[in-house]
Amino acid sequence: MSETSRSLNFIEQLIEEDLENGFSKKDLRFRFPPEPNGYLHIGHASSICLNFGLGLRYDAPVNLRFDDTNPAKEEQEFVDAIKKDVKWLGFEWNTERYASDYFQQLYDWAVQLIKEDKAYVDSQSSEDMAEQKGTPTEVGKESPYRNRSVEENLKLFEGMKNGNFEEGTHVLRAKIDMASDNMLMRDPIMYRILHRAHHRTNTDWCIYPMYDWTHGESDYIEQVSHSLCTLEFLPHRELYNWFLDEVCDPAKVRPKQREFARRNLSHTVVSKRKLAQLVEKGVVNGWDDPRMPTISGLRRRGYTPESLRNFADIIGIAKRDNLIDVSLLEFHVREHLNKISPRVMGVLNPLKVVITNYPEGQEEWLDAENNPEDESAGSRQVPFSRELYIEQEDFKEEANKKFFRLKLGSEVRLKNGYIIKAESCTKDTDGNITEVQCTYDPKSKSGSGSPESLRRVKGTLHWVSIAHAIPVEVRLYDRLFTHESPDAQKDKDFMEFINPDSLEVITGYAEPSLKEVTAGERFQFQRIGYFCVDPDSTAEKLVFNRTVGLRDSWAKIQQKN
Repeated sequence: MSETSRSLNFIEQLIEEDLENGFSKKDLRFRFPPEPNGYLHIGHASSICLNFGLGLRYDAPVNLRFDDTNPAKEEQEFVDAIKKDVKWLGFEWNTERYASDYFQQLYDWAVQLIKEDKAYVDSQSSEDMAEQKGTPTEVGKESPYRNRSVEENLKLFEGMKNGNFEEGTHVLRAKIDMASDNMLMRDPIMYRILHRAHHRTNTDWCIYPMYDWTHGESDYIEQVSHSLCTLEFLPHRELYNWFLDEVCDPAKVRPKQREFARRNLSHTVVSKRKLAQLVEKGVVNGWDDPRMPTISGLRRRGYTPESLRNFADIIGIAKRDNLIDVSLLEFHVREHLNKISPRVMGVLNPLKVVITNYPEGQEEWLDAENNPEDESAGSRQVPFSRELYIEQEDFKEEANKKFFRLKLGSEVRLKNGYIIKAESCTKDTDGNITEVQCTYDPKSKSGSGSPESLRRVKGTLHWVSIAHAIPVEVRLYDRLFTHESPDAQKDKDFMEFINPDSLEVITGYAEPSLKEVTAGERFQFQRIGYFCVDPDSTAEKLVFNRTVGLRDSWAKIQQKN
């Protein structure tokens, strides 16, 4: 969607107002600040597109900053995965930053607050502090350590930094207002003791800053002009501003925090904690399982960066949380894959067809268009022979007039090939059809220019030549949860809504042009859907993941139910 064809969202309106009120455009700077404690998901993709999109719109730098203040949960693996995801989505950051870059500055500012009697060391248990916090309708109680002397606080805080105390014995708290209506302002914790090795600073530090203390000050250090967060951080804005008041130089850019609503996706969860449960309990096969809403999972399933960016652009941003149907995401990947995917033929549920009047031992190669949406895509050759596979569901002994596929006594066209007519069929002892005997019209070859080739029949089937087909493993993925909001049911655990049919693994047969494919390549299996080559593929066994069907079959299933 072009910039001129849509109205500004409320974040862009805010920026435009700031510019109109004298804020210099050259001082605009944005950031994407993930915590490296897991893999990015579809919600992060929207945030990435928002922040980097603003950078592109205003020709402003965008930092990639890792909020790495909790060594107990953060790993270099997650840092690397996040960088890969942002690049894959098509964005380049101006500067790579880490909150850990600022540990010394944050510590120095904390010492400054202690000296100004605006912070103190609290030696209570976490349970006592929580009890004294009060409630939204009852004011909190001051800690018995709130009025320690500046000298004692400085000594204790230095001891915390030097590793002289055990975890949980002391914390540093800001001295604000235990009677504030905003409970986050009731002497929030700024530092806690953690004797854990950090993925970047190793064991240099024994104390680590809390998110609220770190985030705004990091924005200020980097001179971020607009700090965009999701809606749950709205109550944090007052604290964000209080901390900035204590360190900001009036001559420098003061960051402005603004919040936008999460765009929750139906039939999935995006909580990192819940996604981790799915991985740990073996419900899925890792963070990049194609059923996961992680960017790495969507990439492995065959989604394109363009489809995710288009999806983020269409849903936009809002001030209220809402649920986006996953069908909209599927629409965008289907729309993009239709434009770029080569067409191939594969049969997933094979039924043998023998063309009885086709010469035994003969084969020919038929011309097939690679992509009708792209004239430059050219064509390929597909082999044709006496024995073929078609889909089981494409044949019935008897059917009504609305069944336009193959049935006894009727004709269909084989895609890029000939018109065939079903003459008889063979069944096993259980009555299952195992083979269909057909005849073909030798003059009806597609593209031959003969009058017979122009003869119209209502059905066209895809197929593969048995002698040339390659067996492939096909992983048919569907929604991971049966409920549209699995984590919003108050009296049930989200795990109760796991879809038992979210993955079906079958063996299919594909045309031989797919022998040399590589992981990540995407194709349209004609009349079936879009598929992607999985990294598990080897030269001996190709593995294809179903990205999405040609049509929204889930909606039809739900309507029937």
